[in-house]
Amino acid sequence: MAEDDYGSFVDWAQMGDLAKTSGPTKVDCKDLKEFKQMARQGYWAKNHKLRAQVYQQLIKAIPCRTVTPDAEVYRDSMGNAATKKPSTSIPLPEFVDESPVPRYCLKTEAVASAHQIINCLASHFPDISYCPSLPAVTSLLLHFSIDEAQCFEHVSRILACNEPGKRLLDQTFLAYESGCMTFGDLANKYCAPAHKLIVETSHDVLEVYSDWQRWVLGDLPFSHVVRVLDVYLVEGYKILYRVAIALLKFYRKHKAGAQGGQGGPAPQDSEKIRADIQAFVKGIASTVTPEKLLEKAFSIRLFSRKEITLLQLANEKSLQQKGITVKQKRSRRNVQLALNPDTFSSEIVSAKEMRDIWSWIPERFALCQPQLLFTTSTHGCSINRFYSHCEGYEPTLLLIRTTDADVCGAFLSTDWEERKRGGNKLSFFGTGECFVFRLKPEMERYEWVVIRHPELASSNKTQAVEDAAPSEGQNSDSNNLQQPDKNTGDLSPFLATRHFNLNSKNTSMFMAGNFDSIIVGGGDGNALYIDAELNHGRTGRCTTFDNPPLCAESFQVSLLEVWGFQDAMAS
Repeated sequence: MAEDDYGSFVDWAQMGDLAKTSGPTKVDCKDLKEFKQMARQGYWAKNHKLRAQVYQQLIKAIPCRTVTPDAEVYRDSMGNAATKKPSTSIPLPEFVDESPVPRYCLKTEAVASAHQIINCLASHFPDISYCPSLPAVTSLLLHFSIDEAQCFEHVSRILACNEPGKRLLDQTFLAYESGCMTFGDLANKYCAPAHKLIVETSHDVLEVYSDWQRWVLGDLPFSHVVRVLDVYLVEGYKILYRVAIALLKFYRKHKAGAQGGQGGPAPQDSEKIRADIQAFVKGIASTVTPEKLLEKAFSIRLFSRKEITLLQLANEKSLQQKGITVKQKRSRRNVQLALNPDTFSSEIVSAKEMRDIWSWIPERFALCQPQLLFTTSTHGCSINRFYSHCEGYEPTLLLIRTTDADVCGAFLSTDWEERKRGGNKLSFFGTGECFVFRLKPEMERYEWVVIRHPELASSNKTQAVEDAAPSEGQNSDSNNLQQPDKNTGDLSPFLATRHFNLNSKNTSMFMAGNFDSIIVGGGDGNALYIDAELNHGRTGRCTTFDNPPLCAESFQVSLLEVWGFQDAMAS
């Protein structure tokens, strides 16, 4: 039965089982960790009034700016309008980017109230320039508010949150767009089969991922999104990433079931893929319960909030450098446009194969196009010339074709000039964004082992990675390497090893080089070892990437190319 004081905006006939009150009637909890556990378990999920009271407690605890509009400000601002019947004919602010107010089992007139609240928020938060999730959050909180003024105050506190390192709602296009890129990076790492499906079926991957937040705050049915809100108000923005990745996993499973034993999916227009995912998310209640969705979301072992923040900052910086800070009609260029088959030319890979590699690289480089820096067919088989052509470029892509026609390579996150910081000693450097791969005879990528096995490391706030000591029984030069000292005061890149307490130094040997050899991957072997003449190579399993040999364990180099990343927006 409806609770009079917290249900005036709700159309209870649409609420189904959520209209029934059961379970606990109060929460005696002050500890945040306990709140987190209760939120995940749905402690207050079956009592509308209790949920409203918990939300009020959680939102009141959000650290905010000194001057944050409250319920009285709303009443003063609206004046007589607060007593009049609101209307949905009031247009929403431009910054919501045409996102409608989701109905979420609200009465028709409640949707009009949400319009009124959002417009009042716009007048009190003039610094908001892009916030497409605001209509959904306002609609959800209206469910659990006594009146419009209280809902206004609750949303204001979320918008005005100033807790360091915590974000609740994106309020600029730069923040939103970098969030889309960050989601693409996370999907690439934690949801590789689904990411591969999107790459195969869509002409514009980033355009598809631009909807990720809307899947959660807009498309999910009320029964599911309100459970997400339970946790979101306790844990913050990171839960949105978790749930969106879980939705992508379920979508991939749904498509695999629909295809049956048929062949691979045919490429489609990106709009069709976006509409297909939206339809799946809207109808998810028929196959996935709210509890099953959250269970899947929490089973994903994401990086720490700190690492995701670093990635977000890196993506923001990339967008700023490209001048993308406000919404434009065509702000992104997809990987196909960045890799123009009419101008791309490699003696090792085709344009299609390069596009496949491009789908693996971090999103902040998706707007870049490949730039050939070095090739043995032109520059000769000299390690000195290799370094002279590659230094000053970051990241780079190494491609190797063997005399057996196998093709393998590596994405290398760090400038080769960094090798000089180790002095005369062969020293490893680079970050966890490095990966190795093979294209022929079959395509496979091998990422940093810590991504697949987070138990090998834990978040580390300050400690720098110590020098890598050789393991017992190791006698090859490639394994007796040291880690150069790093200036821990610098803003570190995403997945820099100093953010992790690594159980073994062998798990952080990414790249190394001197005038005798080029090495990628270390610890009990090397993923790739190339000699000074760029003629002979070895490959084997290494601890850092946990990869099998990428081709024949001992091979002759037929051709070697190094590609840089050229800013496609500036060209």
